[in-house]
Amino acid sequence: MPMSAEEITRTIRAALPDAEVTLEDLAGDQDHWRAHVVSEAFAGKSRVQQHQLVYGAFGARMGTELHALALTTAARPAD
Repeated sequence: MPMSAEEITRTIRAALPDAEVTLEDLAGDQDHWRAHVVSEAFAGKSRVQQHQLVYGAFGARMGTELHALALTTAARPAD
């Protein structure tokens, strides 16, 4: 069963509690998503490292429960 937007957001925020997550269902099937994630945790990290943090939150569910996730990330400066 595909992951809902709420479950995707919950999973990302479990790993990155301050994350701002914006999702778009690309195919209307809740199986192909685009996510934009903003977090202080990304500060000083390369784009690859930022993406690894997000994809790592899904573990073995990436590619199974969550079929496809196009990802963009941005660092939010610390307050």
